[in-house]
Amino acid sequence: MDFLHIPVLSQEIVAGLEVVAGGYYLDATVGGGGHSELILQAAPDVRLVAIDRDLQALDAAKNRLAPYGERVTFWHGNYADYQPSGGQFDGIIADLGVSSVQLDLAERGFSFRNEAPLDMRMDRSQGMTAADLVNQTSEVELARIIFTYGEERLSRQIAREIVAGRPFTTTTQLAYTIGGAVPKSYRYGRIHPATRTFQALRIVVNQELSSLEKFLAVAPTWLKPEGKIGLISFHSLEDRIVKHTLRENELLKVLTKKPIIASDAEIASNPRARSAKLRWAVLDSPLRSTETSIYLDEY
Repeated sequence: MDFLHIPVLSQEIVAGLEVVAGGYYLDATVGGGGHSELILQAAPDVRLVAIDRDLQALDAAKNRLAPYGERVTFWHGNYADYQPSGGQFDGIIADLGVSSVQLDLAERGFSFRNEAPLDMRMDRSQGMTAADLVNQTSEVELARIIFTYGEERLSRQIAREIVAGRPFTTTTQLAYTIGGAVPKSYRYGRIHPATRTFQALRIVVNQELSSLEKFLAVAPTWLKPEGKIGLISFHSLEDRIVKHTLRENELLKVLTKKPIIASDAEIASNPRARSAKLRWAVLDSPLRSTETSIYLDEY
C-alpha cells in the first residue's frame, strides 16, 4: 500500500499559519507530506523542514515534495530530539498520533483488524515492540498502562487475562484475549473492546506523550517573533497536554479558546477527522494586533 495520507484540517492549518512569501516553516510530523505541500503552495519561495520518525512516511513525503527541490529539508527522527540549525521559523505544525496509513498497513501491527506481528513502532529501528511490552511487563504495571494511557476502566481484568495468556506474537491473538476478558455487553459496544488497550500500548511503545511534552517545552523557542505553532491532537490525553502547555508557556499567547474541529463535510469524506482538534498559539509580541486571535476563534 502506498503511504497516501489525507491531511486533516488542511484549510484550517494554512489559514492559521498565514503563510508568507519566503517564509520558513517546520512540519514536525510530516507523514505523507499533505500539510507540507499545502504550505509550500500557499506563497512563493516558502522553505520548510519536514520531520518524521517513521522512515516509510518520510520516504513518501520525499516523493510527494520532490518538485519543491531544495526548498524542503528532511530529517528522520523523533521531533522531540530535533535541534534547528537554519534559523527561526515563521510557523510550526504537528499532526499528532498514528496516521490512517499506519493503521491500514497490517504489517506495522498498529491495528487488530488484520493478523500481523505485534509491533506498533513508528520508528522500526527502535528496540521495544508491543509484543515485548505485553510479554515482559508485570500484571500491575500492565494494568496501570492500560488505565492511564487507554483510559480503560476494565484495565485490571484485561491485564490479568493478558498475563495468563502470554506469550503473544500477533495483533489478533491479543485482541481475541482482550475480547474474552470483558463482559459480553462490553464486546458489542460503540468501539471494539481492544481499542483502548491498543492505544495504550502504542503510546508507551512510542513514548508519545513524553515526546510531546519535551517538544512543547522547546518548540516555542524556535519561533520568530509573532511566529505561530499549531498542533492537531486525536485523543484527550494529547489534547490535554497541548491545551495546558500552550496556556502555561510564558512566551506564548493562545489564539484558540476552544479547539478548531473538522466540518461535517470533511468528516463525511475523511472519518479520521472526526476526533481531530487543532489548537494555535503565537510567540507573543506587544506590537501584535488581536485580529488573528479573533479570526481563529470564529472557526
